[in-house]
Amino acid sequence: MNRKLRMGMVGGGRGAFIGQVHRMAANLDGKIDLVAGCFSSTPEKSKLSGEDFFVDPDRAYGSYQEMAEKEAAREDKIDFVSIVVQNFLHFDVAKTFLEAGFNVICDKPMTLTYEEAVELREIVNKGDLVFALTHNYTGYPMVKEARNMVQKGDLGRILKIIAEYPQGYAVGDVEGEGQGKINNWRSDPKIAGISNCMGDIGTHAHNLIRYITGLEIEEICSDLTAFIPGRELDDDGNNLVRFEGGAKGIIHASQISNGDENALNIRVYGTKASLEWHQEDPNELIVKYANAPRKIYRRGNDYISEAASGNGFTRTPFAHPEGFIEAFANIYLAAGQAIADKIEGNPAPEGGYDFPGVDDGVAGLAFIKAAVESSQSDQKWIKFPEV
Repeated sequence: MNRKLRMGMVGGGRGAFIGQVHRMAANLDGKIDLVAGCFSSTPEKSKLSGEDFFVDPDRAYGSYQEMAEKEAAREDKIDFVSIVVQNFLHFDVAKTFLEAGFNVICDKPMTLTYEEAVELREIVNKGDLVFALTHNYTGYPMVKEARNMVQKGDLGRILKIIAEYPQGYAVGDVEGEGQGKINNWRSDPKIAGISNCMGDIGTHAHNLIRYITGLEIEEICSDLTAFIPGRELDDDGNNLVRFEGGAKGIIHASQISNGDENALNIRVYGTKASLEWHQEDPNELIVKYANAPRKIYRRGNDYISEAASGNGFTRTPFAHPEGFIEAFANIYLAAGQAIADKIEGNPAPEGGYDFPGVDDGVAGLAFIKAAVESSQSDQKWIKFPEV
């Protein structure tokens, strides 16, 4: 394209962590401009945030409905909207902009309920628009390298998968010594949905499994707990899973794991080899063998595959670490290319685009639904919902 993509944003105003992350990620490669938004549910705050982001005052809207209507009427309308509001609004905002003809990049989880996710997929599939979901950990180059190894058969047949996402920031609340570290809206079922911990971070562990291995869950046995007194929603959870094809696995997520910060990790065990990746050390991928020394692959080197080093996914040479913002930016980079191709009438590349989409969103809500239902049931194993 001979211009930058025009981006709008719903949510993410002053003081919003995830909104700032999205803006930094979108801006990293210099191909996107934020030109419009409804940054707050309060029109006055939306205007003030618009000033912070140097948005034309006429395009800092008081509601997302107004934004969709007025942007659709503009000759220089936005090319896509980023949705970074609380969970309960994801479906309505996405539906509004999709039906107004806009491409969408949405924060996860995609919707409040599994039923909404299925309905939103129907809307996306009926249209001819790009829908991307910011499961940002799929953006790390060494996660892409891990996926490439599995697809090539380097690990052999997959036998077992363990994905963990332990955090400890809320442990003080268990004994009443914390300061409400879990944001109030995340513990409110009307806003967050039927799960806190599984919905917030457990879905990342689940999505990492799907992205790297391509395996879907067939059955699940879950035990979710609210250790923090007075909380309706879980802050810790353990899930045994059976995958289609016979592989077994464990998915664990926690916000009361004392001393852990953001320790997302995955181990995939196959008949030929296994691999291991840790989000807190994201530039390394460990590959292990039963009868040979383990190997450590590092991002940015010549031996890394095109899947991880191509398409702009690796921005700096080896020995210069890349991290969270760059991984997030890779989602925007790939989704932005799909949007640009759509605008220009270019065909999609062979193999498509490498970013999470609406099917990943449905799978994430299926995981939340199944984990909660299993935990509340007296039945040991339950069937996983259709994805």
